[in-house]
Amino acid sequence: MKTRRLGKTGFEVSEIGLGCWQLGGDFGPVGDETATAILDAANTAGVTFWDTADVYGGGLSESRIGAHGKSLGVHVATKLGRGSGLFPDNYSKDGIKASLVGSAQRLGVETLDLAQLHCVPTAVLRDGRVFGWMDELKAEGLVRHWGASVETIEEGLICLEQPGCATLQIIFNLFRQDAAKDLLPKAAAQDVGIIVRLPLASGLLSGKYDKDTRFEATDHRNYNADGKAFSVGETFSGLPFERGVELVAELRGLAPEALPMSQFALRWILDHPQVSTVIAGVSKPAQLADNVAASEQKSLFPALMGQLGEWYEREVKPAIRGGV
Repeated sequence: MKTRRLGKTGFEVSEIGLGCWQLGGDFGPVGDETATAILDAANTAGVTFWDTADVYGGGLSESRIGAHGKSLGVHVATKLGRGSGLFPDNYSKDGIKASLVGSAQRLGVETLDLAQLHCVPTAVLRDGRVFGWMDELKAEGLVRHWGASVETIEEGLICLEQPGCATLQIIFNLFRQDAAKDLLPKAAAQDVGIIVRLPLASGLLSGKYDKDTRFEATDHRNYNADGKAFSVGETFSGLPFERGVELVAELRGLAPEALPMSQFALRWILDHPQVSTVIAGVSKPAQLADNVAASEQKSLFPALMGQLGEWYEREVKPAIRGGV
């Protein structure tokens, strides 16, 4: 597995990381044996960056990672701010500290490698006090580094104004390309590591869905398809599902022959040098091998990268809901 530096954290992390939302059962039930097998497969494949959050399964994801035990060289990042009574407007240093202490206990560590503000409201970011609290908690030794997971370019740019911000987690994929213009270059100039989430647009870019695909009631791709539970941009990158299926069909005609759709989508992201790691979630161990293989694929030709950018502006961006 190839590695990249995660910005000013100095951590060397695998290009392909592991998104652990599924380990909380929020996409449908995942048993203990399957969860353990996924983490074992990540270790075997050299996946050394695991991303979780306190709200994934109400702490179940963190607890499973903690019970598994950190393997040598694995960096576990968690997130805070959507639970523990903080969201949407009850943020305080004491509340954040309590949330982080809970995460540390579930993960079985005294100091968290990386704690990320978890899609907190734009108004809270603009207020700025939350950043000062994170700086103070780092100074107290509760976290080694802090960053933020954001929903929009605007929110990302606000975070980049903070010297203490070490990482930025963003939605960035073939269906959400805007960050490449201004945000990625600015992050690189400030040595802020870029963590990409939703690389396959909630699975759309795997190429495995059609318009008749249905998801379980407990799956956010069902209950949040229209943004009823949280930002619609977090589900299918803000695209209406049926339109997304149509766009994947168009992409098949642009992808290099014999390159699986999921690896094509991941390779596109990795071909942006400012990206530190791509966190792709899996619900079964076999899916991990497919994600990891993208790290070994050849870079896409510059002409194709340009063509994909033009296609995005023309066909995709007008259909996105929830802001970019």
